[in-house]
Amino acid sequence: MNSSKTNPILLALIFDLKAKTRETEAPIWRDIALRLERSKQNWAEANLSKLERYAKDGETILVPGKVLAAGSVSKKLTVAAFDFSDAAAAGINAVGGKAITIRELMELNPMGSKVRIMR
Repeated sequence: MNSSKTNPILLALIFDLKAKTRETEAPIWRDIALRLERSKQNWAEANLSKLERYAKDGETILVPGKVLAAGSVSKKLTVAAFDFSDAAAAGINAVGGKAITIRELMELNPMGSKVRIMR
């Protein structure tokens, strides 16, 4: 594990993602753990406009980083991310979607099936 990370919530999430991979043999969780271990400068940042453009209605999207509020979304999406701007979470919830944490997605979908990773 990268010793430069100091956020205990992030460190626990990375540890749990790797444990979930060992438990379920679902490679998606290890992939996300490795992405979160990178420098925060290299984390994914997705705007609502990007979600609107690339996601299909009803899809589950995982952003290994932060979701930002630029643009708008009209599709009912389940979006999991490490962090959301307040306006982005409100925008997703306003159209009947769900803004959840990566940990919540891991518990709801332990095998990580039918999840699209957005960079």
